[in-house]
Amino acid sequence: MAKALSKSQIAAEIAAKSGLTKKAATEILAFIAELAYKNAKNTFTLPGLGKLVLVNRKARLGRNPATGETIQIKAKRVVKFRVAKAAKDAILGKK
Repeated sequence: MAKALSKSQIAAEIAAKSGLTKKAATEILAFIAELAYKNAKNTFTLPGLGKLVLVNRKARLGRNPATGETIQIKAKRVVKFRVAKAAKDAILGKK
């Protein structure tokens, strides 16, 4: 399996494709990440990739794998990324 692209490799690809400098491409990536963090509460969509959403998880019973003891897991809010159908089709191929 191939290694994941690093931030600098992604910036270099964007710079090469768009004619921007690598520094400008890095700033764009940083700005998109910052925008996603600020707007994740209202869902943040990256067109063609997916969206960040906040999900409320209910309290539930779990099990300690080491001892087998039943434990109570508290309710919490988590961030999830829902992959867009276009991304799924592009990666996995259409059925």
